[in-house]
Amino acid sequence: MPGFPLPPPMRAALDAARLAADRGEVPVGAVIMRGNAIVATAANAPRERRDPTAHAEIVAIRAAARALGSDRLEGCDLWVTLEPCAMCAAAISHARIARLYYGASDEKGGAVEHGPRWFTQPTCHHRPELYSGIGAMAAGELLRRFFAARR
Repeated sequence: MPGFPLPPPMRAALDAARLAADRGEVPVGAVIMRGNAIVATAANAPRERRDPTAHAEIVAIRAAARALGSDRLEGCDLWVTLEPCAMCAAAISHARIARLYYGASDEKGGAVEHGPRWFTQPTCHHRPELYSGIGAMAAGELLRRFFAARR
């Protein structure tokens, strides 16, 4: 939304995404909130960790679960700069995230509004409330600059 300030959790996720880009990772950042408190902040780290599952969402979910002492993140919100992929959407469902806020859509790899649309599948046992497009311009610009520099 041009002219409107970004909510603090999305600003924090964008900051994490910038740090990922500085490390040569695809610039995606994620923040998990419970109420007004940040529980976990993470950035993409598959190359750094040599772990294909180290997407920002997964890293944040793991950190939040440790911090809260539970595999269920009920009452938590996830803010992420890019539409989650199928792996991350499934993890969001299993973690029982209450609300998912994301920035840029991902026509190629996204699984929320694109691809398998995970949360509409009958095998999906928990569906978070969905809010898209928050910080989409900033997140999209980060991604465009990152990939343009590698071409």
